[in-house]
Amino acid sequence: MLDPKTRVSSLWQVLADGTNLHPLLAGWRQSTRRSDISGLSGECCGRWTPDGKYFVFDSGGQLWALREKDSLLRKVSREPMQLTSGAINYGFPIPSKDGRKLFAVAGLVRGELVRYNGKSKAIEPFLSGISAQDMAFSKDGQWVAYVSYPEGTLWRSKADGSDRLQLSFPPLYAMLPRWSPDGKQLVFFNYQTGKPTRIYLVSADGGTPQAMMPGGPQSQADPTWSPDGNSVAFGGVFSALDGIHILDLKTRQVSTLPGSDKLFSPRWSPDGRYMVGMPTDSLGLRLFDFKTEKWAVLSNTAAGYPGWSQDGKYVYFLQQEPDVGVFRVGIRDRKVEQVVSVKGFQLTGYWGMWLGLAPDDSPLLLKDTGSQEIVALEWDAP
Repeated sequence: MLDPKTRVSSLWQVLADGTNLHPLLAGWRQSTRRSDISGLSGECCGRWTPDGKYFVFDSGGQLWALREKDSLLRKVSREPMQLTSGAINYGFPIPSKDGRKLFAVAGLVRGELVRYNGKSKAIEPFLSGISAQDMAFSKDGQWVAYVSYPEGTLWRSKADGSDRLQLSFPPLYAMLPRWSPDGKQLVFFNYQTGKPTRIYLVSADGGTPQAMMPGGPQSQADPTWSPDGNSVAFGGVFSALDGIHILDLKTRQVSTLPGSDKLFSPRWSPDGRYMVGMPTDSLGLRLFDFKTEKWAVLSNTAAGYPGWSQDGKYVYFLQQEPDVGVFRVGIRDRKVEQVVSVKGFQLTGYWGMWLGLAPDDSPLLLKDTGSQEIVALEWDAP
């Protein structure tokens, strides 16, 4: 069962007559980490062994076994036992008929950072093809920040990949870092399933990330700096899409952008005049003009990961349907044009895909280089 608010799945148990519905593992939460196999956070995909003595399931990308003390209908009296560990993810366990083996999907999650070269019309490795997403460049293009995939740690380095420094550590899972206009700080949001998302600020020289609004709105995501560095706009996630908000860094006051209800994923234009947002169904882009204080439809096509061109004349986005590819839309003429098709190109990322822009506006993508296979695991029931 998936909780719509926390996005955490849990296993439930019910008697054969349909009564006594209750959580199978009430109070147990070993991991809310998202499984790269099932795509879910929490508990998932359980099966009983043929003799009914064990219930095997996956949680956090690893396999677990729960032992029944006397019978199937009695309350679980022991903690689940972890069966697998390590960098390889496992999911969808199925016991063999004799109960001596567990069949499961095993996978190693990795990606290769690539760049579309508009001159050669080729997709080529970028920064040596590191496994990273959410890449952002400083205003002068000399520095880059990125999030390692799938680990979720924030790093910064020079644009050539040298002088690397890790800026965040578990349990924080960093997403969508943005450089301050002066290049001295980075803002990002922490996404841990089952916990409120929070925006953090960290020095580009390192140090402990600090929550910007620890007691602020329930959901804080997609931070974006104003060009003058005096404000940070942000939105929400999932069921907490209550509009686009702006934090004034001088007064520490939070305001809501007029008419932004049910919009998310804000992106401030380089000149500060516009703000782009997306509706909850991700079908299109909306443009807010700070001069007129009105919203306009920028496009009605399915969009993801919007990003402004350096000159502020275009907004790039990743489209999944009907034509899979990178597109851009003009701010003045509203004309949508394809930059590159990625049909048949296997993408990956925390949400299954990601799009960024290099300083020359060339698209950056994360190519899926991971692997999955069905394995048979020998196990001796405890």
